[in-house]
Amino acid sequence: MGTMGSKSVSTKQRRIAELARIHPDVSFTSLAYHVDLEWLREAYRRTRKDGAVGVDGQTADEYARELGANLKSLLERAKSGSYRAPAVRRVRIPKGASKKEKRPIGVPTFEDKVLQRAVQMVLEPLYEQDFLDCSYGFRPGRSAHDALQALWERLMELGGGWIIDLDIRKFFDTMSHAHLREILKRRVRDGVLKRLIGKWLKAGIWENGSVSYPERGTPQGGVLSPILSNIYLHDVLDKWFMEVVRPRLRGKAYLVRFADDAVLIFSDEQDACRVMEVLPKRFGKYRLTVHPEKTRIVHFRKPESPSKKKGSGSFNFLGFTHYWGRSRRGNWVVKRKTEKSRFSRALKAIAMWCKRHRHLPVREQQEALRRKLLGHYSYYGITGNYRLLSNFLHQVLRVWRKWLNRRSRGNHMPWEKFNLLLRRYPLPPVRVVHSVYAAKL
Repeated sequence: MGTMGSKSVSTKQRRIAELARIHPDVSFTSLAYHVDLEWLREAYRRTRKDGAVGVDGQTADEYARELGANLKSLLERAKSGSYRAPAVRRVRIPKGASKKEKRPIGVPTFEDKVLQRAVQMVLEPLYEQDFLDCSYGFRPGRSAHDALQALWERLMELGGGWIIDLDIRKFFDTMSHAHLREILKRRVRDGVLKRLIGKWLKAGIWENGSVSYPERGTPQGGVLSPILSNIYLHDVLDKWFMEVVRPRLRGKAYLVRFADDAVLIFSDEQDACRVMEVLPKRFGKYRLTVHPEKTRIVHFRKPESPSKKKGSGSFNFLGFTHYWGRSRRGNWVVKRKTEKSRFSRALKAIAMWCKRHRHLPVREQQEALRRKLLGHYSYYGITGNYRLLSNFLHQVLRVWRKWLNRRSRGNHMPWEKFNLLLRRYPLPPVRVVHSVYAAKL
C-alpha cells in the first residue's frame, strides 16, 4: 500500500513538474486537486515521528491510532477551508558558541506537520523548475557539501577573488508576508493552497504561556519554512543576481547560496564594491536587512609571490573556515577547516553528554560516542581538514577519560589504564568522507 501510494504521488509530482517546465510564466489554479487521501498518507509517511510535540501535546503514536479517520478529517477541513492552523510552540536553542544568543525554533502540532508536508510536496516539483543552480539548501538531491564543492571549484577557477560574505539579519523572523504572497501569486493561484499558506503565516506563536501574532517571518522548524524561504530568496537574490547584476559586471561573478547563507564571488574588485553598495537597497525593498557588521568584502586571492607562506583573507561558510594554503605538492589551494565556534560547540556537547552519562556501562558510552564521532566525520570529514578532525578526536578522548575518572572518588582512570580500555572499546579513527578530488572525477 505504501509503495503504491508513493508511486502514485511521484507520478503526480512529475506531472506538476512537467507542466511547470513547459509553462514557466503560468500561475497554476488547480494544484490542490492532486492532494487526496493517498497524498496525505504519503505526507504522513514522510513526516518525522520522533519530533517534539506541539501545543496540543499530541504525539505521532497517538495520531496513528485513528490514522485513517484523522487523515480523512484533515483532508475535508483543508479542502473546505475550515482547517484552523494551530499556534506554533516556540523554543529557543543556543546559537553558535554564544551562551547568551538563542535561535528561536517553531514546533507545529503533528497534524499540522502532515498538512504542511502535503503542501510542500505540491510546491517542490513546481518551484524546482524555477530555482537556479546557485541555490543548494533544502532542495532534493542537493546538500551542504554540494554547495561547499561548488564554492571550492569557483574559487579555484578564479584563483580566489573578492568575496562578499553575506549575512541577512534575522531572515526567518523578518520575511515580509505581503511580499511572499506577491511572489507566490506569480506561480500559485490555487485557492486552497493560498488559503492554507495564509493561515500558517498568520498562526500565532505560543511562548511562555501566551500567544503572539507576528506580522512578519516564518518559524524556523516549520515543515514549510525551508521552501518558502527558498521561494523568497530566489526572487530577492538568486534571480536578481543572475539576470540583472551579472550581465552588467566587468569580470566573472558567482553566487553560492544555502538557505539564508550566501557567498558572492567576484574576479574584479570594482564589481564587488558596486554590488556591495546596492545590496542593502535591494534587500530593503523586500523588508530585509543586510547585517552591516557581519556582511563584508574579503580580499581572497592566492599569493602571487612563491615566497609567501599564507594567502590573503579568510571567511566562514556552512561551518567551515575557507583559507589559502599549500597542497602536499606545494601548490596554492583553497583549504577548509572546521570553524572555531562549531568545533567548540560540538566538543562542549560531547563533554556535557559524558558528564551526564558517566555512570553508564563503558560499552554503552563507547557506542554513543562512536555514533557522535561518525556523525562529526560525516559532516566535517572534508579534504584538508584532517588536522582538526584529529584534534577533535584527541579532545573527545581527553573528555571521556576525565569523566570516567570521576565515576568515583580517587584517580581510577590514569592514562595507562585508559589506553588499555581503548583497546577493548576503541573509538573510530578519523575519516575524510568528502574528497574534493573524488567529486571532480
